[in-house]
Amino acid sequence: MATILVTNDDGVFAPGLLALKQALTAIADVIVLAPERNWSASSHIKTMHKPLRVHKATLADGSSAFSSSGSPTDCVALVMGGVLGIVPDLVVAGVNAGHNLGVDVTYSGTVACAMEAVIKGVPGIAVSTSYLDDSAADAAAIRRMAAELARGAALRVMERGLPDYTLLNINVPAVAPEQLKGVRVTRMGRRHYDANEVQERHDPYGRPYYWLGGSMPNDEDDPSTDVGAVKQGFVSVTPISLDMTNHQFLENLSEWGIPVEAA
Repeated sequence: MATILVTNDDGVFAPGLLALKQALTAIADVIVLAPERNWSASSHIKTMHKPLRVHKATLADGSSAFSSSGSPTDCVALVMGGVLGIVPDLVVAGVNAGHNLGVDVTYSGTVACAMEAVIKGVPGIAVSTSYLDDSAADAAAIRRMAAELARGAALRVMERGLPDYTLLNINVPAVAPEQLKGVRVTRMGRRHYDANEVQERHDPYGRPYYWLGGSMPNDEDDPSTDVGAVKQGFVSVTPISLDMTNHQFLENLSEWGIPVEAA
């Protein structure tokens, strides 16, 4: 059987990771190495200034896993570097507690895990959904549904492969399985955040401190995009390329006559 690495940015004991690991065990040998704490919105951070530790862990179902003191992408790099004694055929990250849509992929530690896999030469899949209360019964059902959808995508990726420098970003709407409308292949959409997302507060000594990221996004309702599909109750499957060049603008930029020497 193929070997799949399961990781995430929510931490090794996150319920979404366990759901994903259990779903993928039916189709592959699954190894788990995930951060020992939550690294949400960590993007593609890598640890280069201090050593990393890897420890054995036991998941809630009693199965074995490993945790790392490093970031989500550190976890992928460690496994690809042979720390667990085997190089996986596929990396699947998730199930993330929160959608990773549109520009959010640039913040996402979950998507960064799939990016790191692609950089290291194996296919990567990121899978995300949304649920407010981890303990609620509907949250467990949504996680299982997302994990099962990830399993189907993983099977197809192992059969057909992915283009070079390309990952799949899967987002599952937070609806009961019977309310799911289907699956759409999408492009990245646009979501907008309040420009004034900085909240200033004061400590007991009157000194200011700040919270970031308190605003909810406004999504453009285009059904061909990931944000539009999820908003309408569809699963979005978006191929994301690590080549972020704006190819349409290359020719125009060359006509700017940018000087080659500093003024």
